Amino acid sequence: MARRAIYPGTFDPLTNGHVDIIARGCQLFDEVIVALLVNPGKSPMFTVPERVEILNQVLTPRFPQVRIETFEGLLVDYCRQREVNAIIRGVRSFKDYEYELPMVLMNRRLNPDVETVLLVASEDNSYVSSSLIKEVFNLGGSIDGLVPDLVIERMRQKQ
Repeated sequence: MARRAIYPGTFDPLTNGHVDIIARGCQLFDEVIVALLVNPGKSPMFTVPERVEILNQVLTPRFPQVRIETFEGLLVDYCRQREVNAIIRGVRSFKDYEYELPMVLMNRRLNPDVETVLLVASEDNSYVSSSLIKEVFNLGGSIDGLVPDLVIERMRQKQ
């Protein structure tokens, strides 16, 4: 039986921290579904199709066991639909852990067959978040080395 996991997120924008978590998830699982959460309540920098395209262009050449999909609704329901037994989440700090813990417990309550794997961010990425990347970029700061080059190109096109 293949070990399948979902790595959910908005990926707006995709950071090198996300890529690192995906790479490490690929070492643990036979298949990793990078699941882009469609959340109409947010005002993203990139549209859903743009983010899917970026994810495909950055991840597909490097990670053949990665699939890019979109989903709405409860993550545990999506896990059930995709017959996935694990959720991958990255944590950078105690604050992230405190945020993730109630969701882990609720997901376990809603679907005890799905385990959550928390991967601690690498030291280089421990302070990087998508919102911080957008803020620094919009204020004219350099985000080189923090996001894939394609993301920088696409962000410049948005200016």
